[in-house]
Amino acid sequence: MNKLYIGNVSAEASEEDFETIFEQWKIPHSGPFLVKTGYAFVDCPDEKAAMKAIDVLSGKVELHGKLLEVEHSVPKRQRSCKLQIRNIPPHMQWEVLDGMLAQYGGVESCEQVNTDTETAVVNVRYAAKDQARLAMEKLNGSMMENYALKVSYIPDETAAAEGPSAGGRRGYVARGSSRSGSPSLGTRPKMQSDIPLRILVPTQFVGAIIGKEGATIRNITKQTHSKIDIHRKENAGAAEKPITIHSTPEGCSNACTTIMEIMQKEALDTKFTEEIPLKILAHNNFVGRLIGKEGRNLKKIEQDTETKITISALQDLTVYNPERTITVKGTIEACARAEEELMKKIRESYESDMAAMNLQSNLIPGLNLNALGLFPSGAPGMGPSMSSIPPPGAHGGCSSFGSETVHLFIPALAVGAIIGKQGQHIKQLSHFAGASIKIAPAEEVGATPQRRVTIAGPPEAQFKAQCRIFGKLKEENFFGPKEEVKLEAHIKVPSFAAGRVIGKGGKTVNELQNLTCAEVVVPRDQTPDENDQVIVKISGHFFACQLAQRKIQEILAQVKRQQQPKPTSGAQPPQPRRK
Repeated sequence: MNKLYIGNVSAEASEEDFETIFEQWKIPHSGPFLVKTGYAFVDCPDEKAAMKAIDVLSGKVELHGKLLEVEHSVPKRQRSCKLQIRNIPPHMQWEVLDGMLAQYGGVESCEQVNTDTETAVVNVRYAAKDQARLAMEKLNGSMMENYALKVSYIPDETAAAEGPSAGGRRGYVARGSSRSGSPSLGTRPKMQSDIPLRILVPTQFVGAIIGKEGATIRNITKQTHSKIDIHRKENAGAAEKPITIHSTPEGCSNACTTIMEIMQKEALDTKFTEEIPLKILAHNNFVGRLIGKEGRNLKKIEQDTETKITISALQDLTVYNPERTITVKGTIEACARAEEELMKKIRESYESDMAAMNLQSNLIPGLNLNALGLFPSGAPGMGPSMSSIPPPGAHGGCSSFGSETVHLFIPALAVGAIIGKQGQHIKQLSHFAGASIKIAPAEEVGATPQRRVTIAGPPEAQFKAQCRIFGKLKEENFFGPKEEVKLEAHIKVPSFAAGRVIGKGGKTVNELQNLTCAEVVVPRDQTPDENDQVIVKISGHFFACQLAQRKIQEILAQVKRQQQPKPTSGAQPPQPRRK
């Protein structure tokens, strides 16, 4: 990948001209320049030299009045699924990039390239050739935070050997292995993780951690390049206080280890004899994936780090405290290793969730996703208060939207998990979402392996309730570790509007399916119910179902507006009565 193509070359250009330019910019090359009419080729000794030539010369250096264009030389047969994206803003977050790339197809790998430039460079492999071509057409030259992206093909050595890829659906498949979980693309400096490390410490050790006039905590902050918040005023009189550490994953781990060492020393000095475990706080959304099927992930971390790990019960959760406590027992060194592995899993889960959220959220109108409280905010002071969750009865940005009813079908075996012990989980879910949630009795559906869940509420409440149900089914392993949760939802529409959902010759419903990746069916020959309504069936993963529901509601709203009688031209609006 070290052969360069130089374009926009003047007819007057010679081999000596290029020798002079490369020498002037101190760019090594390993062979002669092959100069043709309008373009040239040259080999570089390694990828670093090739990247320097592209970064320094392309679009920046003139030769005989023409700006040179420099990029990797890629034979046509190797212009397949691999792209290089350059000039990425240095502080751009991984999940933002992920969401942007996934708009054009399935991303099989995304690897950062080490360069000497301030901006970042990544090599991306798409699942299909047409997806890579679309991404190149759309992204090349597009602006991001005042940086113009530069996209070019890089050699795909497997292109000649492989047949056409079957990857068609847009979204993420297997990730590349070289990213090491860092959420920031910035090569200098490293950016902090979006997920801070939150730990609980015994209240009696808080003074030692802060130190005289704050000297100890300042020293930890300086040495680990982190921001540390000790929430002393939370839970007055409690035996433990939360600490939030914002830094890179490495910085978080170093600060945590230092805090454990300070507590150990203070315990010896004060003759405190009880064991001091490491307690990590984690949002419940990530705990199911952290534990793994049949507890395999957690068992492996225990074995690899020689620790004993327990997680607080679901019953301890409330709407305003969605965090679980992970207790790690072992030596300080063992607990530090366990913290690294646990937080790595949590950050991977967060990154995956946010990539999916960013990919689809802009396509779902009428929803205030920032107010959903489905994921930890990552903001300083993020904690049990979860201030982003609206109070019961408040529905964020959706107050102007009417209530909707959706029938969601779940595996019959999952009903107990959704209801929870003594109905606790479904009550909390209903309270959290601001929706009415009812599960049909078993006898209603006979021998079918599914049960109907009826959810009533405005769009934001629908989104929150359905998201939690999809997540719960994944957490409780009703779907395999590599299996996407796909459910069927039914919504009722007026019989006279069913034709608008289908469209002429099925055009609207086909466009709906292509846009949302959901299966949308309006069964033929339905008999309208007592309210003159018929069923529309929607099947797919969470975001596909949500997007299809929103688009169908848009169609219904449009039909409703058209049904309203228009005011006559001479009619005057009623005047307010004077008191």
